[in-house]
Amino acid sequence: MIRLDPFYPILPDTDWLARLLPLGIKLVQLRIKDRPDVIREEIDKAIALCNAHDCQLVINDYWQEAIDAGAGFVHLGQEDLAKADLAKIKDAGLKIGVSTHSHEELATALAARPDYVALGPIYPTKLKKMPWKPQGLARVGEWRANISCPLVAIGGITLDRAGSVLDAGADSVAVITDIVTNQHPEMHVKNWIDATVAWRKLSTEFPQH
Repeated sequence: MIRLDPFYPILPDTDWLARLLPLGIKLVQLRIKDRPDVIREEIDKAIALCNAHDCQLVINDYWQEAIDAGAGFVHLGQEDLAKADLAKIKDAGLKIGVSTHSHEELATALAARPDYVALGPIYPTKLKKMPWKPQGLARVGEWRANISCPLVAIGGITLDRAGSVLDAGADSVAVITDIVTNQHPEMHVKNWIDATVAWRKLSTEFPQH
């Protein structure tokens, strides 16, 4: 089973990666929306940046382009999972993360034998309108008890909330808005990374699962 870094920023382009990866990020997702013309170029740049900074890269949605570029990890939402060629993805050696928001979606995700499962939104989020109510910390614990792969929590997670989410059973917390809307993202990421060091030490000394 893979081990995920507790801090999992999700960034919208390689300009953000170039800006923040040198600070010490060890796990990142490239999540490009509505720009299919730049996908392959951005994936190639992201791979080079992550290799240079010893960071695990996850590509959101574009699994075929990820295969073509030689990426090692993709994240799929439920709609993308339904359309994806899982056999082709696995034959290419890519790891897979899958989003879930309900028990039904969790069952669908687990049938794909993912390398991690994401649950969200944990808290209210302004990133996009969602039909699901906030899941809350109790649902994090429920998911943890019912899966054997790593659990990623996402949605409305701030630095102040992250410790509680990890204590509830998440292995990693995915963060978007808390970084990209911050007035001083570099300083904020440094604070996240400092906290990550402490969380990683605690999880090593006192393993929860």
